Amino acid sequence: MSSDRSGGPADVVPGDDPTPEEPTAAGRRSGRRHRGAPEKKGSLLRELPVLLLVAFVLALLVKTFLAQAFFIPSGSMEQTLHGCTGCTGDRVLVNKIPYWFGDPEPGDIVVFQGPDTWTPEVEVSEPSNWFTGGLLWLGRAVGVAPPSEDDYVKRVIATGGQTVECCDAEGRVTVDGQPLDEPYVFEDTPLENRAFAPVTVPEGRLWVMGDHRSASADSRSHVGDRYSGTIAVDDVIGKAALIVWPVSRFGTLDDPDIQGVEAAGVSGTVGQYLPMAAGLVGALPVAAWNRRRRLRPPPD
Repeated sequence: MSSDRSGGPADVVPGDDPTPEEPTAAGRRSGRRHRGAPEKKGSLLRELPVLLLVAFVLALLVKTFLAQAFFIPSGSMEQTLHGCTGCTGDRVLVNKIPYWFGDPEPGDIVVFQGPDTWTPEVEVSEPSNWFTGGLLWLGRAVGVAPPSEDDYVKRVIATGGQTVECCDAEGRVTVDGQPLDEPYVFEDTPLENRAFAPVTVPEGRLWVMGDHRSASADSRSHVGDRYSGTIAVDDVIGKAALIVWPVSRFGTLDDPDIQGVEAAGVSGTVGQYLPMAAGLVGALPVAAWNRRRRLRPPPD
């Protein structure tokens, strides 16, 4: 019996090239990349508006609830904060989280919206149209534009229920009869000029003063108004926590225990770490969405 048989179409002969209908694995991969490139570019263009919207919403939420940068326009807080004529004004980061859990405490540097009885320390030209208004809003959000005329930065001296006055025999401000420890005071006014009668701070309000005592129009300058020079706790925007510009002055801002009563409250413990935790929580949805987009299989 012969084992020879003629070859046919079904025979597979070693060394034959694959048919055009059967591309190699490398060819399939190369083709897939080639076909997927335009789709990837188009997908990025479609996602760009979404990314911009997410970034804007996050910036708005951070500015509203977490932190905001402020430009120091005047010298009322020298030399703790620079705002003097001819110098580079400091940009500070204002932390809003500590006052979610407690009120401002003596020694805190706060940014607040002043009462309508206060005279603005700086004059700011208001925008004439919506476009310049938007640019001004953005500049204030990142701390490169002057704040609103009714925004102030001062140090908390006394809180609701406390009585503040000046001065004792050594010329110091006292609260409830006890002298304050104020190492930050710069260029105090002469004793006869800085004295003021006792003021009892109403509940829910604060007595505030600038560190540059001879150049600060603070609570002392408004004792004759209907608030006795005090400001509302509800008008406090946040706690000045960090100098972010110029780089040479980068650093945290101290809140000394000026009344000699260390209050280890939640605003000084939990509030210290919440900004970082909130930032991580806020970043998780964006990171997850970006990871899902990168792992999405390319179109065939």
